[in-house]
Amino acid sequence: MNEKHSLRAAEPRDVPAIVGLIGELAEFERLTHLLQVTPETLHPHLFGHRPVAEAVVGEVAGEVVAFALFFTNFSTFLATPGLYLEDLYVRPEHRGRGLGRALLEHLGALAVERGYGRFEWSVLDWNEHAIRFYKGMGATVMPDWRICRVTGEALQRFAR
Repeated sequence: MNEKHSLRAAEPRDVPAIVGLIGELAEFERLTHLLQVTPETLHPHLFGHRPVAEAVVGEVAGEVVAFALFFTNFSTFLATPGLYLEDLYVRPEHRGRGLGRALLEHLGALAVERGYGRFEWSVLDWNEHAIRFYKGMGATVMPDWRICRVTGEALQRFAR
């Protein structure tokens, strides 16, 4: 199978496929116990009254086989917005054919087009293949930074 892929902005009809790919990503990252997304919960955040995220899908033969979900963040040091890639996933059978690279390059070009100062994402420390891939594309893995997260009950307590 050596079919050509194409990229496009996600449309409302793609939400179920994106949710399916998010489920596959959760399995890959061994995080299915955290999975709560459904098409109904994701749709308003991509296409509702006040969208907070965007997505690009990769298709092969008309089937959505990859996605990148991203949003705008802000750098106080640069005083410019940035593009933050929350998740990127390519189905295993479509890897190694340039689809992941194409998604990253597309988002990099989008960040430049929008005048953003940064394009950032996180990678799991055990995902050596991805780390090598990102470094090979010119990304810097920030060794001194750690992600802080508060969710669920801890977030409720945090807010009090």
